[in-house]
Amino acid sequence: MDRRDVVIIGSGCAGHTAALYTARAKLNPLVLEGHEPGGQLSLTTLVENFPGFPDGIQGPELIANMRRQAERFGAEYKLAHVTAADLSKRPFTLQVGKDAVETQTLIIASGASARWLGLPNEQALIGHGVSSCATCDGFFFSGKEISVIGGGDSAMEEALFLTRFATKVTLIHRREEFRASKIMLERAQKNEKIQFLTNTIVEDVYDASQREVTGLKLREVNNGKSWNFPTSAMFLGIGHIPNAKIFEGQLDTDQDGYLETTNFIFTKVPGVYACGDVQDRRYRQAITAAGSGCMAALEVEKFLEDQGH
Repeated sequence: MDRRDVVIIGSGCAGHTAALYTARAKLNPLVLEGHEPGGQLSLTTLVENFPGFPDGIQGPELIANMRRQAERFGAEYKLAHVTAADLSKRPFTLQVGKDAVETQTLIIASGASARWLGLPNEQALIGHGVSSCATCDGFFFSGKEISVIGGGDSAMEEALFLTRFATKVTLIHRREEFRASKIMLERAQKNEKIQFLTNTIVEDVYDASQREVTGLKLREVNNGKSWNFPTSAMFLGIGHIPNAKIFEGQLDTDQDGYLETTNFIFTKVPGVYACGDVQDRRYRQAITAAGSGCMAALEVEKFLEDQGH
């Protein structure tokens, strides 16, 4: 059985930063990359808000640089997915495929997966006008008309933020009623740049052949009528799914499945830390994920030292 002082689950900004710090502390971390190596940043094109890159950097390139930096100090990466975890006693046991891994400490940086609509051309246009992050990509659509899909607070927040850049934001929702809180809905309704299309379903996004969003195929729920709606971008405001299911019943989660932590990264199990989007539903930025990965790594180092390792 593979025995470790620290295992990191996830290979986005939080996981790579935790790997860098624990590797520099000579803890020989094992990073289990998970289903989505690189996390959400690997689906992003140009990243302009990560400090140190005045001209911006491609998301996949930033992730690759982080990995190389961690590997330089001895971090070990394994393309594997954790299917089960036993946190009832230390060392903790992780089931990785057919193998088991024991570890004295665990950093959970497994992230959150954006909810997608499952449209025929959606995946082909991610990073080319289809986005799940207004703060990441809104700037690229300055002076254009764009669309936001959803009916909850996330959609209202995205739409309001995007009015800073867009000439018009159309919020498209499949129902008549909104799940958003009253205050968020009123704020959006009062904004002159936001228009609403209710009882409307998105059936597809165009145009994959041009590698940019040119419009949406919409359908009216009540009469079944379909039409093409010109737009320069489609932002998804339908939430994220935290990748924390294997810890249900062992770690505390909120109503949406995000891991609950104290002092940013402490779970209720000593020696187990959570960082990045798996526990952060508020900021969800590359830089905040990296910062929390650093915190988790420093706490692991202190914990192992206190335990005499």
